[in-house]
Parts: sequence; C-alpha cells; structure tokens
Amino acid sequence: MKTLKVTMQVNDTRKVASDIQSWIGSTDPHSSSAGADYTQVGDKYYNVSLTFSVQSTMYPQIYTYLRDYNVQGSTGGKLLGFNETVQDVSNDYVDTQSRIKNYKGEQSRLLELLSHAQAVGDIVTIDQKLSEVEGNIETSEAHLNLLASQVTFYTVILNLQPIIPATPAPTPQAAPGWSVGQALAQAFAASLGFGQAVLTFLIWLLAFSIYVVPVVIIAWLVRKYRLHIARVVAPLFATSKTTIPPQHN
Repeated sequence: MKTLKVTMQVNDTRKVASDIQSWIGSTDPHSSSAGADYTQVGDKYYNVSLTFSVQSTMYPQIYTYLRDYNVQGSTGGKLLGFNETVQDVSNDYVDTQSRIKNYKGEQSRLLELLSHAQAVGDIVTIDQKLSEVEGNIETSEAHLNLLASQVTFYTVILNLQPIIPATPAPTPQAAPGWSVGQALAQAFAASLGFGQAVLTFLIWLLAFSIYVVPVVIIAWLVRKYRLHIARVVAPLFATSKTTIPPQHN
C-alpha cells in the first residue's frame, strides 16, 4: 500500500492544478478525486491541495510525471517535497482471509446444530452465537475489501504553493535643493493664500453688513444729536453764570 505526497511551488497554482488534474484523468481514466482545497493567501494567490486515488498499475507513470513536472516546462517553480510511504499489508491480508475462512466454517457448524436442535433454549443460544459469527464475517470481509482497494488504488496528495514576489523597499528620496523657480512658486502660493483670506473676509463683512450698517448709522446720529444739544445748551450756561451776583458773608 503506497501513499505519495508532493509539494510544489509554482507561479499560478490554479492553472497548474487544472493541468495536473486533466493529465491524471486522461492518463488513468479509473482515477478519482478524493478531495480538493483552495485557500486564498493574497491578491490572486492561492494554496491548493488535491488528493487523488490512482490505479496501482498507473502509479509509476504518475510518480515520474509529478517528480519531473517542474522540469517539463516553464512553470517557474520548484519541487519542495516528494515523499512516498510504503506499508506492507500482506500479513494483514492473509490473516483476514484466514479469519473469514474460520468464521465461515464455524457458521456452517452452527447452522448444522441449529437444524437438529429441539429445545427452545438450545435454539436461542445457537442463534445468538450464529448472529455473532455472521457479524464477524461481515466485518472481516469489509476490512479485506478495504485492503484490496488500497493495494489496487494508491493515494496521491498534491500541495501547490504560490510564488509571491517580494515587495521592493521604497527608494529614499533626496531632499530637493533651493531654486529660484521653487521660491517664486512658494511666494506666489503664499500671496494667493493671503488674497483668498482677504477676499473671504470681505465677503463675510458684506454678508453681515445688513446688521452692521444700521448700527453704525444709529450711533452716528446719536453722537451728532448729542453734539447739537451741547452747542445749544453751552451759551445758556455761560449767560447764567454772568448774571448771578457773587454772595458775601
């Protein structure tokens, strides 16, 4: 029983996964997919994991194809891991066959005893034992079928990792030197900003003039009225001072 685990690093993992799936499917029509996983690890970059079940007779060809995949074309990648595990299940296979044979012999004897049993208690006991033996036969046959499928079809696990280009470090910019053009541009920008500030102030002043102008006119009128009253009253005070005789003790 063999299991092959292959890890590759390629530029476009999804394209490579599609190419390998198509090749294995056409090379081994009886192969089947046993699982697939796509995990996004960046913008347009994916980790891809594929599992195949391939015929043991086609396994050597698939083994060679995957081992040499990155040298067959301009994939821009490399082989990171290639690991094959082999498990000898011959003893397990033979032991399972032997157990099935023994269980079936016991089943035949129990069926023979059951056909001659008379007492109800004996029939129940034999029937219970027969059910247990038949259950063991089914379990052993299922295990034998699994072993047969594992030695007939091998598992191939393919892991694809993307090649993500490193982001280059930003180049430090040199401090610009002084120039007449730059000074003129800065002076013009400053004067333009000052002009905009003055214009903004005048616009605000014009907007609020409907409140400010009446107040200023009223204040001017009040002051003018007070000056007029002062000019009228001043001669009267002067006359009154000249007509009042001085007081003597």
